[in-house]
Amino acid sequence: MFSPDAFSTSIRLEDDAVLLRPLEFTDYDNLLEFSLNEPEIWYYSLVQAGGKDNLKHYIALALEAKSAKREYPFIVFDKRQQKFAGSTRFYDIQMTNKSLQLGFTWYGKNFRGTGLNKHCKFLMLDFAFNTLQIERVEFRADNNNATSIAAMKSLGCTVEGILRSSGPDGRGGRRDSIVLSILKSEWENDLREKLRNKLV
Repeated sequence: MFSPDAFSTSIRLEDDAVLLRPLEFTDYDNLLEFSLNEPEIWYYSLVQAGGKDNLKHYIALALEAKSAKREYPFIVFDKRQQKFAGSTRFYDIQMTNKSLQLGFTWYGKNFRGTGLNKHCKFLMLDFAFNTLQIERVEFRADNNNATSIAAMKSLGCTVEGILRSSGPDGRGGRRDSIVLSILKSEWENDLREKLRNKLV
C-alpha cells in the first residue's frame, strides 16, 4: 500500500553490484573527494556541490527535504569497487497522485559507464512501482545534457516534451528541461525484464 509512512523508514536497496542507503550528514566525508576534484559533475546540477561549503549546503538541503517528506536521498556504494560512488534520490513525492520523480543522480568519473547506474535505477524503479505502488515515475534533465538524456532513454523512458525556460540552470542562466517518464503498466508489461536483462 502506498503510504507517506514508507518514507519515514530507513530504505535500503541493494543487489550484487550496488547498495543505496539513506544519505546522512556524515556522508560529507564520503563525497568530499568528488566535490573537490570533479567539477564537471556539477555543470548541469541545479544545486551546486563543488567545494566544501557547497557540499555541506547540498547535503543539508537534501536532508531538510527528507524531513519534510518531499524527497528521499540516497548515497550510492559500489560493491564491486568497494567505494562510495555518488548520490541519487526520489523527489517531488506526491502521495495523493501516486507519482514521484527520480533524479539528482551523479557519480564520480570512475563509476560512469560501468553499468552501476542501471543497477541503481532498476532497484529504485522496482521499489517505486512494486513496494510503493507508484503509478508514474518522472525524470527531468537539462535539455542540453545529452549524456543524462541518453542514460534515461536507455532505461526505457518515454520522452514527453520540453519545458521551455523552466527554471535556473545553476550557472546564472535558465534552462529548458526535457521530461521523460515510465508508467507502472509499462514497467510491469516489459520494461522491468528489459532493464534487468541489461544489468551487467
